This record gives sequence, C-alpha cells and structure tokens, in this order.
Amino acid sequence: MRLVRHLSDLPFERLAKGSVVTIGAFDGIHLGHRQLLRRVVDVAKESDRPAIAMSFEPTPKEFFGGDRPPARLMRFREKHDALEERKIDIFFCPRFGDAMRSISADAFIRRVLVHGLNARHIVIGDDFHFARRREGSVEDLLRVAPALGLTIERVPSILVGDTRVSSTVIREALAAGDLERATALLGRPYRMSGRIVRGRKVGRSLGYPTANVDLRRRRSAVGGIYAVRVSGLPEGPVDGVASIGTRPTFDLAKPLLEVHLMDFDRNIYGEYIHVDFVRHLRDEEKFDSVEDLVAQMKIDEENARSALSTLND
Repeated sequence: MRLVRHLSDLPFERLAKGSVVTIGAFDGIHLGHRQLLRRVVDVAKESDRPAIAMSFEPTPKEFFGGDRPPARLMRFREKHDALEERKIDIFFCPRFGDAMRSISADAFIRRVLVHGLNARHIVIGDDFHFARRREGSVEDLLRVAPALGLTIERVPSILVGDTRVSSTVIREALAAGDLERATALLGRPYRMSGRIVRGRKVGRSLGYPTANVDLRRRRSAVGGIYAVRVSGLPEGPVDGVASIGTRPTFDLAKPLLEVHLMDFDRNIYGEYIHVDFVRHLRDEEKFDSVEDLVAQMKIDEENARSALSTLND
C-alpha cells in the first residue's frame, strides 16, 4: 500500500484508468468500515483499478475539537496498518487544515475526487457528509455523478442488535468500561499497538515489571486497569494486566499504557506489540501508600487471570 499525503504526490500513472474510492475517518476500522473497504477492494479488482481509502490527519473532529478532541480509537500507524491489511492500494491522507475546512462541496468533488484521484466509482456510507460545514451529501454526489463520469454506491449502515455501528458509539462503550459491547461493534477486541519504551521502572521496583507503550494520541478511549492479551512477541500471545492513565499514586503527568506480562521474563524494549483489551477490572485510583497499591495489584492479577482463563477454555 502506498501512503500519499499531498495531491501532487499521487501516482498519476496508476490512476490513468481511474480509481475506486471510499472516504471516511476510519477510526477503529469497525464492522461498518470493513464493509466499505471490502466493497472498494472487490470493485477495484473487478475493474482493474486501484482501491483508494481517503482520510484526513488530523481528523476533522480533532481539528474542530480544540483542547478536548474526541478520543482516538487508533493512532495513525494503526490505521495505516489496518488499511494495508485489507488490501487497499493507496491510502490518501491529506492534512486537514484551514484550506480543507473551507473547500466547497463542488470543489471537493471536482478538484479532489475527479481531477486528483481520477475517481470512477465511489463507495460511501449512507450517512456520508463532506466539505465545509459538512454541506456535501450523498445526494450532491448522485446529482453530479453522470456528468462527471462517476458511479456512486451507497452502502447501508451495519446494525448490531438495534445499534448502528459507529466510532462514536464504540468510544462511549469503551469509556463506560463495556468491552463486551465494544467488541461486538468492532468485530474484535479493542486493541492498542505500539513500541515498548523505557519508563521509570516503578513497576519493577514493586515486583510488577511493565512494558510501557507511548499512547501517541491526544486522548485515550480507555482508562483504568484491564485484563489484556498481548500479541506480536515471538513467544506468542501473553496474558497480562494493563494500566492506562497517569498513575496518581506517583503523580505521573503524561498518560501511559503499562502492561505487566504475567509469567514472562525477557527484556523486550523496542519491540512492537498489540494489546487486546478483554475485561475492565477497575478505574484508576490513588492509594495512601505503596503497600496498599501493591496489595491491590495482586488482586488485579488474580482477577485478570480469572477473566483470561475463559479465553483458554
């Protein structure tokens, strides 16, 4: 998959026959996103054209969110890797800034989709809006499509029970600690990935060494203590207990993902891991003493082992 950040860098030779395009934030790559991406790839193969996923960095909601943007389900690399895994040919991800926020719906269609991406078939969700103030809609695309040589395919939303799958609903479930609901909407356990960095070794001094992962996002969708399963290591999946937050007992300023890998003893600094969240155990809290914290960590480990044992049955 080729990552392109500017219209001028698009591989125009690959776009000579046109392209098949879908557009969205793709935060989390949930069941609805996967349906769109699967359809784009299928049509692209049938028409011998490249499959393009278009998104923005930062996302529009982050840009307009100021100091309180919505929590990210995926950081940029995770989204990139997920799109590549789904056989997208080109990930077109321009910067969302003042120029993009002010573009009209007509200019977006003509300058970006038609002249830039040479789109011939566009696959979109039924709630799709675009351009300044979200003025562009599916109806706008359908109205101009014949004159521009476009075909538009609207993919209906996916329902889980009576809930329409969306990144917003998944964020709400994760914030409430409802991992079961989030997993159903995502179609898999919620995952955070990252490279292990050196920390202050506080966990090691307490008898619970942790693998520390920089969140690389302005806000995390999850917080607290969790039973997790870690993959990406040569040893295979490893059970663990994860803490996401600022460690209030030690007044850590920067939020961090810390994972204690149970029954594991190896230096893994620099390795890239995937952390799947299985069960929310408790919220983060400040303890009066280190001894009280260690006692609770022992309880957390017992509860995590119990929660994870059901995955092995």
